[in-house]
Amino acid sequence: MTSLAPDTATTTAADHRLAGSLGPGSIVFMVVAAAAPLTVIAGGAPLGILLGNGAGYPAMFAAVAVVLLIFSAGLSTMSRLVPKPGAFFTYVGYGLNRRWGLGAAYLALLTYTAVQIAVYAYLGFSLNLTVTSLGGPSLPWGVYTLAIVALVGYLGYRHIELSSKVLGVLLVGEILIVLALGAVVIGTGGAEGLSLAPFSPAAMTSGAPGVGLMFAAAGFIGFESTAIYRDEAKDPERTIPRATYAAVILIGVFYTFGAWVLVMAEGPSRVLEVAAQDPGAMVINTTAHYLGPIGGVIVNALLLTSLFACVLSFHNVIARYQHSMAHAGTLPAVIKGVHPVHGSPAPSSLAQTITAAVLIIGLALAGLDPVLAVFTWFSGVSTLGVVVLMAMTSLAVLVFFARHRDIVGSVWQTRVLPVLGLIGLVTMSVLIVAYFPVLVGGGPVLTAALIATVPLALAGGYAQAVHLRRRRPELYADLTEHISA
Repeated sequence: MTSLAPDTATTTAADHRLAGSLGPGSIVFMVVAAAAPLTVIAGGAPLGILLGNGAGYPAMFAAVAVVLLIFSAGLSTMSRLVPKPGAFFTYVGYGLNRRWGLGAAYLALLTYTAVQIAVYAYLGFSLNLTVTSLGGPSLPWGVYTLAIVALVGYLGYRHIELSSKVLGVLLVGEILIVLALGAVVIGTGGAEGLSLAPFSPAAMTSGAPGVGLMFAAAGFIGFESTAIYRDEAKDPERTIPRATYAAVILIGVFYTFGAWVLVMAEGPSRVLEVAAQDPGAMVINTTAHYLGPIGGVIVNALLLTSLFACVLSFHNVIARYQHSMAHAGTLPAVIKGVHPVHGSPAPSSLAQTITAAVLIIGLALAGLDPVLAVFTWFSGVSTLGVVVLMAMTSLAVLVFFARHRDIVGSVWQTRVLPVLGLIGLVTMSVLIVAYFPVLVGGGPVLTAALIATVPLALAGGYAQAVHLRRRRPELYADLTEHISA
């Protein structure tokens, strides 16, 4: 069976293996933090309500969570048989072939880089807005963003446990404020009484449910990155599957509950009108109404930390993707080293910091609006990219177990659920492409250009694999190895 990542047991550079003893809780903290739960509730939910299906938007989170749980069944089963980090590109390499695996690797880099740049821009904008509201000087958003890039780069360079602790503290604060808002809304009965109206068929299909589904899917980006921490996990055969299921369930429940609380707080009949007035400040204003002015200030502060936690988590993911690809010989060998003290992919982390800084500088000098242009464009690309990656991975799981019928496993986990997951993800991909202009807010030329980045990334990786096969067959051969069940 094929793989992109060489077996760390057979590599001649044993010191390139990452170090750590992360348990399921630590990994879940980093993955859920990457999903930026408060940012999704405060930033994405109002837009999902406004542009999507109104009061029925909370149900979209539940629907996406169900699809991803089904998808995770096959992914987790396969993770026990693929003893390597690398997540999507490793599994696609095993299940399909090296060429598509390398294509998936480059698409993953595009996806995670895009979402990271989107959040970096939004964070720079939000920091400037907060500073000026407190009477401070107004600086270009790029200045604040570059400062955050430097701080994220420092934490990413250090041991993974440091990032885990930072993310854990920030994540607890995000969860507590939403739970506090929920408790008060439930205690007071909300604006129009508590109900399950958002989950009724009429509410779910109102407005533009396809747009609502897109915003909901964007909120789950990064949940699958549990597998990338395999080398740093304690007892990975048990830790990674548990962390994957836990991440999907926690994210899904939290998003669904938070969005439902928002609808109940304003009332199903009024929530669309309230979202239209000021979607960016909707959650802050709602929190201030129910928890007082101090609650509004706390939410604003936690929004900033939520955005920071998000970019830090994706920095760690990208650094480890690059590290795995460098081991496969598809990226420069200089970035596959491991820090002798921290056990982190320090060279890859540094390369990722430089890449982010260069992109931010270029976008800022181009005069692009950090929210209306950078955030919307790059988040649109990342949403489409991650759904395509998951669809490819579902197909790879099916092919993998079809070729290895001797592997003992549940038919549900190796056949039925992966098929259902593939159908759901393909449907989501079609809906995202159909509604892409609404998501990015651009014309047909811009829409086509942004969508084209996804197949171009796949084609680029595929072409590199073909080139290696022709010009460097020894390296191409090293990308393939057999595993035993």
